[in-house]
Amino acid sequence: MSTATKPLVTGTDFIIIATQDYEAAAKFYGEVLGLEFGKRWGEMPAVEFETGNLTLALVQMDAFGMEFKPSSSPIEFRVDDVPAAREELESRGVEFRGDIIDSGVCHQTFFSDPDGNALAIHHRYAP
Repeated sequence: MSTATKPLVTGTDFIIIATQDYEAAAKFYGEVLGLEFGKRWGEMPAVEFETGNLTLALVQMDAFGMEFKPSSSPIEFRVDDVPAAREELESRGVEFRGDIIDSGVCHQTFFSDPDGNALAIHHRYAP
């Protein structure tokens, strides 16, 4: 690519998380995970939540003429302390799959949202 040419893609505005039940998803991401509410998409069953560095848009797929399919590739939420965050989320009803993994540079552990979308909490403790 020529350095004189401006890149076509200049950033990422948001990612979509598919849902079958807008109300349940909004409650999970807003109340259980405690993410900051961004905005609702008018009267449509879609809402944005902020994570600090990436906006997540929860979208009830059938309302937009699309088929629902849960994602099996996890969104990794950054936390300061994976064991403490896991304990807090468990107290809010989240069920984790397996133990906390230590990769040698990070800790992480996996769970799903009410629609079966893969999620994880993650903390990098080494460069």
